Amino acid sequence: MKILTSALLIDDDQTTNFVNKKLLRDTGCLEEVLVALNGHEGINLLQEQYHAGRCPNLILLDVNMPVMSGFDFLEAFNELDIEKNSIKIIMLTTSMHPRDINRLGDLPTHGFLNKPLTREKLKGLLKEHFDID
Repeated sequence: MKILTSALLIDDDQTTNFVNKKLLRDTGCLEEVLVALNGHEGINLLQEQYHAGRCPNLILLDVNMPVMSGFDFLEAFNELDIEKNSIKIIMLTTSMHPRDINRLGDLPTHGFLNKPLTREKLKGLLKEHFDID
């Protein structure tokens, strides 16, 4: 089975992070699952991991968070001086508002999923973006 370096969960909801971390670990295809509670923490953690040679392959990103929203994270991500080709960012949110979906147009995302993350959604995401069954 193909093994990914890591996934980064960026969400201010601790319960969501706990459940998603367990779902990701249960796949057996990740070496590590990292958690940030807002976009600012996510940017910092992403830079640290990149410079340590352990850049996450997958980022699950919430839209509405304090300190730095998911959209603000994506704008900051665009400005980072890191190799971005191996990073897949999936918006995972309860906000399916058309305004939010339309706003993603020019931002570096690879998908938009409605919460909660389920085994089926995760399996589809891993198959589509990483060719992992």
